Amino acid sequence: MNTGQMILTMGAMIFLSAMVLRVNSISLENTSTMYNSKFDILALSIGNTMLGKITKKAFDEKTIGNTLTNKKYLTTKSRLGPENETYSKFDDVDDYNGYSYTDSTMPSAKFKVSISVGYVNDTNPDKIISSKRWTKKITVKITSKSMTDTVTVSTLYSYWVFR
Repeated sequence: MNTGQMILTMGAMIFLSAMVLRVNSISLENTSTMYNSKFDILALSIGNTMLGKITKKAFDEKTIGNTLTNKKYLTTKSRLGPENETYSKFDDVDDYNGYSYTDSTMPSAKFKVSISVGYVNDTNPDKIISSKRWTKKITVKITSKSMTDTVTVSTLYSYWVFR
């Protein structure tokens, strides 16, 4: 093999190596994106399931079996949370305020779930306020060491009385 053929062969090997490296990096990037999407979908599913459980509960401790027409009887912001209840006995929406747990039912990752509940104005539902209102915002945040971002799902839950 002469010098010209040697240079062409080395050039071809360098080009082939660069192509293999590029294909491998694209494959790795696609796999990473696929796993991130999978974990985000699982986290979203956990969050929506939790919202479904929470919104089946009463609006407030005082609305269980009663009809309220005056906001002054609602639970104050500082008392939002369980009233000496455990998770299995939560009976109203604000019992979930401050509740967190780890979901390890998925074989691929452990998810940390934390929930907050607070009163909001109808005109500005993004801002938690301290005064009692007929609308509460429920926010569920899901994180995992396997995820790059935090998944947050939230909903508004209002109390209505029809006369």
